[in-house]
Amino acid sequence: MIKSLLVFIALANFMMGSSAHSQEAPPPSDQAKRIEDLVNRAAALVEQRGQQAAFSEFRKRDSEWWSGNTYLFAYDDHLNVLLNPAFPKREGTNPHGEKDANGKMFHDEFLQTVQTRGAGWVDYMFPKPGQTQPSHKWSYVKGFKADGMSGLIGAGFFGG
Repeated sequence: MIKSLLVFIALANFMMGSSAHSQEAPPPSDQAKRIEDLVNRAAALVEQRGQQAAFSEFRKRDSEWWSGNTYLFAYDDHLNVLLNPAFPKREGTNPHGEKDANGKMFHDEFLQTVQTRGAGWVDYMFPKPGQTQPSHKWSYVKGFKADGMSGLIGAGFFGG
């Protein structure tokens, strides 16, 4: 009995250890914590003030919402781009099925993450603002409900 329990504990520890290395989230860092906090505060603001008021704040460069390579983006629950101040030509488009340089349909994964878990991290390849070559990016996405619709809001950071 005790031997079976020890085997079970060892197996559980192994499984937990291997899932931590599957990269479902970026390595713990101050940057990752800041992004999660930013997205959580942004989702709350959208729910409190509505999209139009919140998004006008999110579009302000050199603000708490858009600084350097960190900016917010938002989609409705059909993957229509509602907000992307760093790449404004993307607004009004629908990137369903688009793939990154590695073949990952990361926009679809944003929506799937929000629909299955409410919030979470997605990694993919995407160009930094002002560049065309893709870089590794981690984005945290969270669902919101405002103005009679559901959507998601996210932000990310570049790095390994």
